[in-house]
Amino acid sequence: MLWTIFLRTVFIYFFIIVVMRVMGKREIGKLSIFDLIVYFLIADMSAMVIEKADEGLMHAIVPIATLAGLQLVIAYLSLKSERIRQIVDGEPVYLIKHGELQEKEMSKARYNLEDLMTQLREKSIPDVRDVEFAILETSGKLSVFKKEEKNFIEKEDVPLNHPLVPFNMPTILILDGKVREDGLRLIGKTIFWLKNQIQTQGYKDFKEILYASIDHKGELFVDAKGKNEED
Repeated sequence: MLWTIFLRTVFIYFFIIVVMRVMGKREIGKLSIFDLIVYFLIADMSAMVIEKADEGLMHAIVPIATLAGLQLVIAYLSLKSERIRQIVDGEPVYLIKHGELQEKEMSKARYNLEDLMTQLREKSIPDVRDVEFAILETSGKLSVFKKEEKNFIEKEDVPLNHPLVPFNMPTILILDGKVREDGLRLIGKTIFWLKNQIQTQGYKDFKEILYASIDHKGELFVDAKGKNEED
């Protein structure tokens, strides 16, 4: 009996390693709710089949393989569709903007003020007014950007044909071939302006671009798709 449990445990252990490698590597702190559900279910089914020696291993292999396959399908669809990615992972939420609390966003995220102040104190920030942006990431982690004089630039230092972004956190304009309209609204530009900008850099379509962002100096950074493959 004990020998059977030992062998089943060893088999499940190596089977889970293979499944996890197939599902891909991700940091624990960056797992989505969907990922956590899948991992918890896999752990539960693995423990169950180890304890119940009278049940065949297929009672664990089939559901675990099904969950792994489902996770891979969702991950692939999330990679191709921003809408699906938002449904599965959610979106980052601004809890503080320019030193002001965003009560409506905090309410939507069910994030109370006590938790926010605790997070700020842990980052050695005693006052909300010292914060330029506090962003609740999709992983649940709070990213905080402090106000600093060096983060701001004078308008005369920026060329007239470039927008002025008030903070040195780059604004994402294109992600995986798709235009981020929220980023364009933030810098006060249109999709036609963005189209013209990428054309000046030799690109004909947004789909050619993997990532594009603009910094506080108005400098546009563009990273094309398939660049590594060509190398």
